[in-house]
Amino acid sequence: MSHHDHKSKAPETVRVGLLTVSDTRTTDNDEGGRSLREMCERRGHVVVAQRIVCDEATPIVAAVSEFVASRAEAVLVTGGTGLAPRDITIEAIAPLFEKRIDGFGELFRALSFRAIGSSAMLSRAAAGVHRGVVVFVMPGSPAAVKLAMEDLVLPELAHAVSIARRG
Repeated sequence: MSHHDHKSKAPETVRVGLLTVSDTRTTDNDEGGRSLREMCERRGHVVVAQRIVCDEATPIVAAVSEFVASRAEAVLVTGGTGLAPRDITIEAIAPLFEKRIDGFGELFRALSFRAIGSSAMLSRAAAGVHRGVVVFVMPGSPAAVKLAMEDLVLPELAHAVSIARRG
């Protein structure tokens, strides 16, 4: 089966949960979360849940688990991926992955390098599969969300979901 044929079997729409991890974002100033919602809805995807949680492992894991339980097929996370002591999104979510999608972080950093130079190596963007649900974790800046979503996540979201839920 060709790559095109393989991707053509993906669903038209995906049910997504959107999570912003931040100690400072609110519904009024969560530009990254707002961008995630707008980009998903523009592509016809259905947002089944959206939440902002603080930079602490327990609420991060609880939100991802809630989204999975609410039948989200993908979880898109923004924030908490830096090197600051409070940035623990990766430490909280990575242990949930049964499978990692290493190419997402690698490609994100390569694309970021073109825009911001060597600072791109400090990004800890990551992705994986948790209980058949695809999870993408990206930095919180609006520019990073736009880059990740437009160049990587949205072009492959439905395809990744269709592969992850086989079994």
